[in-house]
Amino acid sequence: MFPILHTERLVLRELTSSDGQALLACFSNPEVLRHYGQQPLTSLVQVQQIIQNFANNFAEKRGIKWGIALKDQEGIIGTIGFQEWSIEHRRAEISYALFPEYWGNGYAQEAVKRAISYGFEEMDLVRIGAIVFKENEASNLLLQKIGFEQEGLLKKYMHQHNVPHDTYIYSLIK
Repeated sequence: MFPILHTERLVLRELTSSDGQALLACFSNPEVLRHYGQQPLTSLVQVQQIIQNFANNFAEKRGIKWGIALKDQEGIIGTIGFQEWSIEHRRAEISYALFPEYWGNGYAQEAVKRAISYGFEEMDLVRIGAIVFKENEASNLLLQKIGFEQEGLLKKYMHQHNVPHDTYIYSLIK
């Protein structure tokens, strides 16, 4: 059964086909993708396949992706989740994205803290990693504020618009 997580202002819930249009708007937005290392989504068919992939990853214990929703409101304001989940090695990588109109309100920090808690307590993780574009000041500051340790620099690790970017690698150890 897919876990639904709550915070003071947010609900982290399973993504469904009804979230397709919001996901398409989010992940086709150049501002959202500026430091994401992903090509823009272009169709609802593509989004529906991604939602199905998220469900498959959860069923196969390879990852989990939540939609971030404001309490008492329809729709989502972003996504958060773990990928590269290794049960054997008790680790996963966290990633998140918010729609730009919700930036700067503390929602990312609230969602990340709740997901981390779930990762350590329910997924039995010992290490949560994050890979962040060097230029992504907001995300770098957020992770450091929460207690992630910057372990190093991965040179030319991710490409955005065919341009290689350096990324920082972070970890949070239980």
